Amino acid sequence: MRILGIDPGLRHTGWGVIEQQGSRLSHIANGVIRIDPQLSLAARLGGIHHHITALAAEYTPDCAGIEETLVNANPRSALKLGQARGAAMAALHGAGLDAHEYSPRTIKLAIVGTGGADKAQVAFMVARLLPAAGKLASDAADALACAICTAHHVTTRQRGAA
Repeated sequence: MRILGIDPGLRHTGWGVIEQQGSRLSHIANGVIRIDPQLSLAARLGGIHHHITALAAEYTPDCAGIEETLVNANPRSALKLGQARGAAMAALHGAGLDAHEYSPRTIKLAIVGTGGADKAQVAFMVARLLPAAGKLASDAADALACAICTAHHVTTRQRGAA
């Protein structure tokens, strides 16, 4: 099973592709979609949608995982992040992919073993689980963590359905 993980953001959207064969996970690719902050909001959202659509076409994942938006102290920032997430989800749906949604806490719990882990701990564990990924940008590490979390949860759901 091939999984595309997305860590949405209006300036930087991380992405990562892994493959799962049984209990073995393999790194396929990762990166960060960087959108010019000088563009209009509509153009930035369109750029996220375009890039994720292209990633889905290039890597042909079987499913996708996307991080949920945290409500933070700044409602405007949360709203804009939610719009970026919506553009990513629309692209995943347009590509025919099921988009499994996970809270940051759930992703951290699946990767590190504690929902209160910091970004450095998540990046460290992603590097250990996917050594072929090499040095990772923070957003790409978060996206790969989301893909790994998706692999764990989808496999568990499949076993439960059997």
